[in-house]
Amino acid sequence: MKPVSEPLKFTVTPVYWTATQQVLRTIRSKVFVEEQGVPPDLEWDGLDEHAYHVIAYAPDGTPIGTGRLLQDGHIGRLAVLQEWRGKGVGRSILDMLMVIANKMGNDIVRLHAQTRVLDFYIGRGFAKQGTEFMEAGILHIAMTRSTADQTVWPAVFPGGNVARG
Repeated sequence: MKPVSEPLKFTVTPVYWTATQQVLRTIRSKVFVEEQGVPPDLEWDGLDEHAYHVIAYAPDGTPIGTGRLLQDGHIGRLAVLQEWRGKGVGRSILDMLMVIANKMGNDIVRLHAQTRVLDFYIGRGFAKQGTEFMEAGILHIAMTRSTADQTVWPAVFPGGNVARG
């Protein structure tokens, strides 16, 4: 019998833009600008300074993913480095952003999902709104979801899965 391998471990941590912007820029530049061809002037939209951000870290402390939440409840810029995709990092980043949205008083979150990853968001409880549209040269669709069930910090948050008031 083959031994079951231990799943890759990582953590997701809320961070301040001013303290971590170089790390956030590096991840997003690799994913959006280099891989997907998003023009830099569209990626750097001037909204980061007032947004909530999270970073996913590999066990050795290497940053491997990020996402942001605008104060109006719009989730975006969810990016995971290629070698970490399909390992739960994106889901954990999204879960963390959902909890932050809930804690900040947002009952509903919105996002613009790239249509190629639509199933990822549907699997996380998001519902399509309207019709597909182009954004930064990539086909997207607007989606929404309630934050009502997002009251407990995800297990990947340092400190574990404990309710926070």
